[in-house]
Amino acid sequence: MSEIFYSKAIRDALGEELARDERVFLLGEDIAGYGGAFRVTRGLAEQFGPERVRNTPISENSVVGVAVGAAMLGLRPVVEIMFMDFITLAIDQLFNHAAKFRFIFGDQVKLPIVIRTPGGGRRGYGPTHSQSLESLFMSMPGIKIAAPSTPCDAKGMLKSAIRDDNPVLFVESKSLYGTRGEVPDDDYVVPLGSAKVLREGSHVTIISYSQMVHECLRAADLLADDGISAEVIDLRTLNPLDMDTLCRSLEKTGRVVLAEEGPRTGGVCAEIGFRLFEKLYYCLDAPIKRVAALDVPVPASPVLEKYVLPDHQDVLLAVKEVMADV
Repeated sequence: MSEIFYSKAIRDALGEELARDERVFLLGEDIAGYGGAFRVTRGLAEQFGPERVRNTPISENSVVGVAVGAAMLGLRPVVEIMFMDFITLAIDQLFNHAAKFRFIFGDQVKLPIVIRTPGGGRRGYGPTHSQSLESLFMSMPGIKIAAPSTPCDAKGMLKSAIRDDNPVLFVESKSLYGTRGEVPDDDYVVPLGSAKVLREGSHVTIISYSQMVHECLRAADLLADDGISAEVIDLRTLNPLDMDTLCRSLEKTGRVVLAEEGPRTGGVCAEIGFRLFEKLYYCLDAPIKRVAALDVPVPASPVLEKYVLPDHQDVLLAVKEVMADV
């Protein structure tokens, strides 16, 4: 095991898959030479050459369209969208082509495309560079969504995504790039569609993904000081959802709090919360609580951004509300 940065874990996964499979290639804006906006692909162009690590024009729809065509012809493209906010420019290619062609053409084609993109705020980048848009893609059948919270999962899940024959949206919280964690030294993969119980508990289930997982773990530590045993689950994958793991936990605790960095209305938590209600309403000892960003664009001002985006204190308050009758 080695302790490495989240960004390096992603770079290592890309490098290992480029070396393992000659069909894998990278494309995106400024990813060669400069290494991308967050320097995640730094050094890969020098190692693998311009045919395997390709700079593209500033045209997200065209880049994803090229990737769709390349995947249909047998290659395995990995696209970097510089900021998740810009992915809306490629919605037509993603929603109407990448997500649907396997349903339209059946076994005639495969669509092994990975779309890597940094999402979320907490960097003071303002409303057009700080959005969490995962919920848009949860409503689109045909696209898998991965959102790892640790370097270990980031590397293993990215390798799984590249080897998958379906389109995968791979969301990297930009606030996690500088975090460190233990990563196995040997080759490994983390399967998509599997949630992970990070902390066992008996009083309440806290469910989250990506950066907010760390806020939930911090809240769980504080709750333990008050005698509240919180089980923390990292979703890791938003599509497909591992509902079995979530249901087992809710059956045990009877209470659930869901947390995300995206907006509250129509968010990831809204979808998961209602699925849990449909399946296990009779197990609930308290109403389901959601923790999410306010329904406003993310401000550039650090003070206002902190006010709009949720943190461990919001999770702490939500848990205490669902535990109020105990």
